[in-house]
Amino acid sequence: MGSNVHHGVEGVGRRDLIKRSAALGLVAAPGMGLLSACASGGGDGQDKAKAGKKTSKNPLGVNDTAGMEFVLFDGGFGKEYAQDAVKVYGKDFPKAKVKFATTQKIQSTLQPRFNQGNPPDLIDNSGAEQMDMGVLVGKNQLADLTPLLDAPSYDDPAKKVRDTLRPGIVEMGQFDGKPVWVLYYAYTVYGVWYSQKALDSLDAQYPQTWDEMLAVCAKAKKKGMAGWTYAGKYPYYIPFSLYPMIAKVGGREVLDAIDNLEPNAWKHPAVKACFEAYYELYKKGYVLKGTPGLDHIQSQTAWAKGEALFIPNGSWVENESANVIPADFDLAVSAPTGIDSSDKLPFGTIWASGGEPFIVPAKAKNTEGGMEQLRILLSEASSKNFTTKVKSLTAYNGGTSGISLTPGLKSGVAALDKAGSNVVNPRLQDWYVQLQKEKIGVSGLGEMMAGRLTPAEAIKKIQGFADEAAKDTSIKHYKHQ
Repeated sequence: MGSNVHHGVEGVGRRDLIKRSAALGLVAAPGMGLLSACASGGGDGQDKAKAGKKTSKNPLGVNDTAGMEFVLFDGGFGKEYAQDAVKVYGKDFPKAKVKFATTQKIQSTLQPRFNQGNPPDLIDNSGAEQMDMGVLVGKNQLADLTPLLDAPSYDDPAKKVRDTLRPGIVEMGQFDGKPVWVLYYAYTVYGVWYSQKALDSLDAQYPQTWDEMLAVCAKAKKKGMAGWTYAGKYPYYIPFSLYPMIAKVGGREVLDAIDNLEPNAWKHPAVKACFEAYYELYKKGYVLKGTPGLDHIQSQTAWAKGEALFIPNGSWVENESANVIPADFDLAVSAPTGIDSSDKLPFGTIWASGGEPFIVPAKAKNTEGGMEQLRILLSEASSKNFTTKVKSLTAYNGGTSGISLTPGLKSGVAALDKAGSNVVNPRLQDWYVQLQKEKIGVSGLGEMMAGRLTPAEAIKKIQGFADEAAKDTSIKHYKHQ
């Protein structure tokens, strides 16, 4: 489970580095000439495999004798699911030689191969040593995955691959609305996690309005239990429930404006209402004492022991906390509580989005083979296999019937069903990592929840951070299309 921590904390870690381009955007530019020079010089020695014949069984036209190389990040999801999918590729193309390898050091292992022009055909670009996707896209080093998305799906030739994917997956792989460069394979549900058993013992329902939330917390307090805890040292976990709440109260355009770094986006009345609601948890003493000093593991452990009822988190928490969650805990996740009936979106509005970014390098020998391996991974059988083995959903919209789901997973599927089209995907944490983690998270929300800033002060401070990021010409800016 170890590196699942990165999945969680290193803050939403997998997708975390994606936007280090922010920092690297310009820094990388002077070197680009150099890299492309050496790439187009002797380094460009990789001959492309000739495309094969497109047939109904081979819609991407994979050369059935060409080798295919796949490098996987060796992390919290293990490697079995990928090895199993590689076997299917071997069965489909028995004459092809398939090379499969795993590493935790994606960047140091693979960046030199990109620079030399001989990268593998498919990469799970994840973990603490993730290559910066913004930089790879900016240097034209990734293949456009549109042919894969438009190909017939592995199970049903009448359905395109893109029509089998969960909400937000295609958009997440785009940068500035251009082609799709990245395919996120895992699917994370973010929200408020709790023990259904604990909630039942308070004779309470999950609260849908903030008045109900305060009432449930008051009940918990009477029984010696805090209403909430969170990763105090990493307060960028708070947005997992706070951001979708903002969208519920004010509409998804409020989150889009925040992502777009629009002036005064944080001064929207919905943001103010939600900040004030959370601050009330602090003021009424409903947050577990000492929470600001806890890291993600300590806060999850206190919560699993029943010291606090609610915690904002992502669906990796089930795997990451498996050793501390009691057998009869009855883990559940819910969409965030709203303010009241004047909220713009219905109860059930939730944040869910992709993790585990897969890429096919533009200069790979066998780009069709890399895409075909992804097409296999996006089949129902591969998806079920992944979900069974690692307690996580995949980008494939389905793959849960007929397998026994763990309590958290079952609850996550139910929450997605309830949300329907009201799934939001704030991009701040992908586009502007430092702004989201250090500034909004630690210096803004963390300080407010510790009682050191009022909501008005926190909003003013956070808007200032966003304005600085918007003016900073050294970082690449992205916008919702």
